[in-house]
Amino acid sequence: MDYKAFLIKYAEIGVKGKNRYVFEDALVRQMHFALDPVAEFNIRKESGRIFAEASEPFDYEEAVEALSHVFGISGICPVLIEENKDFDHIQQVVKTYVKERYEDRHFTFKVMVRRGDKSYPIQSMEVAALLGEKLLEEYEELKVDVHNPDVYLTVEIRDKIYIYSDEIPGPGGMPVGTGGRAMLLLSGGIDSPVAGYMISKRGVSMEATYFHAPPYTSERAKQKVIDLARIIARYTGPIRLHIVNFTDIQMAIYEKCPHDELTIIMRRYMMKIAEHFAQKDNCLALVTGESIGQVASQTMQSLYVTNEVCTMPVFRPCIGMDKQDIITLSEKIGTYETSILPFEDCCTIFVAKHPVTKPRLDVIKKSERKLDDCIEELMRTAIETEEVIQVRH
Repeated sequence: MDYKAFLIKYAEIGVKGKNRYVFEDALVRQMHFALDPVAEFNIRKESGRIFAEASEPFDYEEAVEALSHVFGISGICPVLIEENKDFDHIQQVVKTYVKERYEDRHFTFKVMVRRGDKSYPIQSMEVAALLGEKLLEEYEELKVDVHNPDVYLTVEIRDKIYIYSDEIPGPGGMPVGTGGRAMLLLSGGIDSPVAGYMISKRGVSMEATYFHAPPYTSERAKQKVIDLARIIARYTGPIRLHIVNFTDIQMAIYEKCPHDELTIIMRRYMMKIAEHFAQKDNCLALVTGESIGQVASQTMQSLYVTNEVCTMPVFRPCIGMDKQDIITLSEKIGTYETSILPFEDCCTIFVAKHPVTKPRLDVIKKSERKLDDCIEELMRTAIETEEVIQVRH
């Protein structure tokens, strides 16, 4: 089939009542962003549907791939559009459609008709019955099953006639840009890219902060994080990535604080710096890839102590997932192979042999006082020397 258009279905947006147009408009913007590199598409809203019709030749597979990364889409239907609404013409087009779309027609089917144009002279049920009858006359191998058919053949009667029988699953969720903005603490691991994906699926625009520790972490480790940001940007849209030189802060903590508390204290200063950038860029929350009990810094006690430095909410969408759940999702979204590249990040380089798993806040604060002579200046330098990269897919 030579498709020139797609009918886009959404699910959750449909229950938004009077505010639904806000979410629809955001979805249209994200579709334009995804499809512009493919070809020029005319995208329009119509009665609970969105249509994307190409104005020029395009690569079908590339267009489907682009739309499959747009949050808010529940179904992508390649659709045949006909201007002529005369029933005799419709039934002929439907027969031709089935012939070209299905080389093997040994299947059961059901015709579904939606009559958006209420002035159309034939009722929906009657159109469905007549089209089913015509198909059975034309193709004797076809059989009707109204309860559990192999193929749903859908005809929508609107300003034009829309015919489709395939629905490619979309990613679901809400359109990016409808849920505010958040700051992701992005490392080179498996978890944080998944966390960014999951929060963006709820419509949240994403920025990111990465903590770099040269010469202990290489330029390849930095490039790995940029590559991860580029992959998730396909779902989230462009990501403003803040790269922070964290070496001097880590060395001060290493030299002055108990080694079993290194990870917790480093995490606290990472959260402070990330929150600084978040507040500056009008973000409303921080996002991390932490999961309860996965490592020493992610016990309930550790998360409590880490959270204490933050004034804004910290979202942890992976909090109840086990490692295999997170790996499975990272494989699905395409970040896993990059995440497992053997380039260490700053957290793994400075991890203690026996880190504390049940830190006490009063003890950690007492240890941090050993940094009073230098930490403010080190943090100011780290913030002022940030590198900012606008990452696009």
